[in-house]
Amino acid sequence: MSVTKAAPNRSEALIRCEALTRQWGGLIAVNQVSLDFCLGEVHAVIGTNGAGKSTLINMLSGEIAPSSGSIYLRSENITAWSQPRRAQAGLGRSYQRNTIFPSFSVLENCRLAAQSRIPKPWHWWQSASSCVQSLAAAREAAQLAGLQDWLDQTAGLLSHGQKRQLEIAMCLASDPKVLLLDEPLAGMGAEETDRMLTLLEKLREDHAILLVEHDMDAVFRIADQITVMVNGSVIASGTPEEVRNNAEVQAAYLGGH
Repeated sequence: MSVTKAAPNRSEALIRCEALTRQWGGLIAVNQVSLDFCLGEVHAVIGTNGAGKSTLINMLSGEIAPSSGSIYLRSENITAWSQPRRAQAGLGRSYQRNTIFPSFSVLENCRLAAQSRIPKPWHWWQSASSCVQSLAAAREAAQLAGLQDWLDQTAGLLSHGQKRQLEIAMCLASDPKVLLLDEPLAGMGAEETDRMLTLLEKLREDHAILLVEHDMDAVFRIADQITVMVNGSVIASGTPEEVRNNAEVQAAYLGGH
């Protein structure tokens, strides 16, 4: 199945980092990385294990602080912002491992995620499950992720691919503009991969998507921009064709892909 890429709007970088660095003692996990992630684009970050990809996502999402460098959401410096504040401002992320609530239904998982964006602590007498706004956001996110027919299904009983869809639905329920996706295709078969790529294609139009992924066939099918990291540093960044033809990338990572 082919994926048709929409023409990206590179005029608007929703999130960018400048000279971002993370160091633990003598280990430099991310070294002076400067990147833009634009509305309407899937920007894939690839590299071998230990290249610094997840550390980069963790710094952008606010899970860990950079040792140096800056992060901007549109024109605002958010380097010192906490993870909850970034999420409230429109950053959503998924993880390498599923972070769903397996004993809850699909709808309940999405509602809990939506509730984080629409908190009502002053409504202490009202059941959270009766919040009309949260339920509407949850249903919309599930439908966008292709899970509208599974709302009452217990999340732990979903297939692996559906669980990954649910994690993205939970992310969407918080109404983000930036999606930081850490290996969403991990462990998927061909049919599940096609479904996920179709979903990402649908999400591209209204979001900036950072995609960390090891499936190179999928990356070259869906990505508008690809950045290659080796030992914490960026060795190449550009269109899929530019990256594919880069001799340094071929030697360091693609191996003649």
